[in-house]
Amino acid sequence: MIRHALVFWISVLLGAYGLFFGVVNYGLSWLFWELLPSFILVGLLYFAYRLIMKDQAYGSRRSGPKVKPSQKTMAKVAGVRKTQAASGKRKTYPFQVIEGSKGKNDDQLPKYH
Repeated sequence: MIRHALVFWISVLLGAYGLFFGVVNYGLSWLFWELLPSFILVGLLYFAYRLIMKDQAYGSRRSGPKVKPSQKTMAKVAGVRKTQAASGKRKTYPFQVIEGSKGKNDDQLPKYH
C-alpha cells in the first residue's frame, strides 16, 4: 500500500514539475494547447460511457415481450401471499430436537468449550 502511495505522489510531483516549467518556458498558451487534446479525449470517453449506460438501462426493461400471467398463476401467487402475511412472528418447522439417551457427564465435555 505504501509503495502505491509513493508511486502516486512521485507521479503528481513530476506532473506538477512539468506543468510549472512548461508554463515558465512557453507561456500560458502552451498550457491550453497541451491540455486541449486531453480534455477532448476525456469528454468523448464520458459521452460514450453515458451513451452505453443509457442503452443498457433501457435495454433491461425491454428485454422481451410482456406476457400477462394466467388466472391460475395469479391465484397461486395470491394464495402464497395470503399464507405468508397471515402467519405470526414465529414459524413452525417440521422437525424437532430429540434428546439423546446418553447421560450427560461434565467430565466428558471438552475443556475448550
